[in-house]
Amino acid sequence: MNQTQSPANRLVISLAQIDCVVGDIVGNAARVREARKMAASQGADLVMFSELFIAGYPPEDLVLKPAFQEACRAALEDLARETADGGPAVLIGVPWAEEGRCYNAVALLDCGRISAVRFKVDLPNYGVFDEKRVFAQGPMPGPITFRGVRLGVPICEDIWGEDVVECLVETGAEILLVPNGSPYWRGKHDDRTAVAVARVSESGLPMIYQNQVGGQDELVFDGGSFGLHRGGGLAFQMPAFTEEVTRTVWERREGTWVCTEGPKAIVPEGDKADYIACMTGLRDYVNKNRFPGVVMGLSGGIDSALCAALAVDALGADRVHCIMLPYRFTSNESLSDAQGCAAALGVRYDILSIAPAVEGLEQVLAPIFKGRERDVTEENLQSRARGTLLMSVSNKFGPMLVTTGNKSEMSVGYATIYGDMNGGYNPIKDLYKMQVFRLCRLRNEWKPDNAKGPVGVVMPENIIVKPPTAELRENQKDQDSLPEYEVLDDILECLVENEMRVSDIVARGHDIEVVKKVERLLYIAEYKRRQSAPGVKVTKRNFGRDRRYPIVNRFRDEGKPIAAPDPSIAPKKIAGGAERFEE
Repeated sequence: MNQTQSPANRLVISLAQIDCVVGDIVGNAARVREARKMAASQGADLVMFSELFIAGYPPEDLVLKPAFQEACRAALEDLARETADGGPAVLIGVPWAEEGRCYNAVALLDCGRISAVRFKVDLPNYGVFDEKRVFAQGPMPGPITFRGVRLGVPICEDIWGEDVVECLVETGAEILLVPNGSPYWRGKHDDRTAVAVARVSESGLPMIYQNQVGGQDELVFDGGSFGLHRGGGLAFQMPAFTEEVTRTVWERREGTWVCTEGPKAIVPEGDKADYIACMTGLRDYVNKNRFPGVVMGLSGGIDSALCAALAVDALGADRVHCIMLPYRFTSNESLSDAQGCAAALGVRYDILSIAPAVEGLEQVLAPIFKGRERDVTEENLQSRARGTLLMSVSNKFGPMLVTTGNKSEMSVGYATIYGDMNGGYNPIKDLYKMQVFRLCRLRNEWKPDNAKGPVGVVMPENIIVKPPTAELRENQKDQDSLPEYEVLDDILECLVENEMRVSDIVARGHDIEVVKKVERLLYIAEYKRRQSAPGVKVTKRNFGRDRRYPIVNRFRDEGKPIAAPDPSIAPKKIAGGAERFEE
């Protein structure tokens, strides 16, 4: 449909909520063509894609390479030429190099050319975002005129403050089209909606919020694209965690644009959303890195059972290989539970005894260990033997090794480096132990719509109810050396997510010595976490991208009151905003 054929008071806008792969410029462009063809069949005037779709998001330092910038530009120009066919225009995110700088940009492709480009102004530099490192800040944008309509196109973070949208209003924008690369964390959909409602209410303009979908390393993009009317009411809602090209119809009525056609999907929340995020992250990490499948240790414990269920739901049972690696401390109960879980999931299941490996290692070490008492060293030999065997299966047959440590264990170092921490990816890395229990119960009574695993109970009840144990010594239980997980998880959430003082955590009812012990374990385990596999971000503050602590760190919060700053030696403000100390 060309400009003269499209009425000025009606627009059909299709939203391409589809997955992209960082660096796969050719593949991403091919997906643009597929989506544009589908949008054309929907009668669209315009098809809209997410932030930096051509490059994949986030491209991180890859975007600093001139060759990468040039390849993105060449693909964009090819796509622009194809819009001379009279089909839908394309609004798409792309890195744009100009005068020695690279911008996070959005381009309008129409009538065979790149008809407009706008740059992102507000570059996020917090949490998982590091855009100031690689992109230049763009100037305040004006609207793009498209078929008689002035489109305001703020990019993602540009709507989290007031200034960019205010500028677009002042320069005549009629409707806001916002391309986003907004990653998932628990409760994020509500946060986005609140921000969007605030901008719509302030500006008096309706909004289309287009979000990316799919996993990229630790990040999962949950889609959930939506539209708002000028009063803040929901115009349409696309599904979360699902690829879809959706038609929306907008008409000019009484001086504003109103959505007259669009879906009203239900967006999953809470534990259901977390489960789907973990499943999506694992699926896309394995598939985008072209692994044929996964292998993992199945111990009969709750963490490996949840990871096995996630793997089967993500990839299908035929791509999951579970191996039980027993030693003399492995109980018959664990053997039975692991076998029951494997059978329920329908995966290949093998048993490999680690006794020859452990005993061989102990024999080799015997001359220099002579006279020393057995301790955690010998326990760790068991874990490292398991890790070596699992990595060998991965090397020989090609599947990626899934590692299975939860956030509670990773926080306090309750994991063996070069042992059970071996692996390429960890789908539950950002789940605290109590949530692992909840998700296991949830999955036994519910299955996501796009999951490939079976319906019904996939984890034996005994796995969920029995006391957690690493089974590295006789009658070992996790709570022999850790607080109860209800207590531990609350303390960790206070320390990790909220950076609370020890005294404030104690005020919640926790014992001060327990809190100080947990804080100490958290700090000294930093070196392990630096060497751990990547895993899905679920909380607002995960290990790695969000929380960056030094490995060498002697600070400890003793929980004692500290004197308030002394105002007598504080710097004083002088004219011009400079500061000096009183002489």
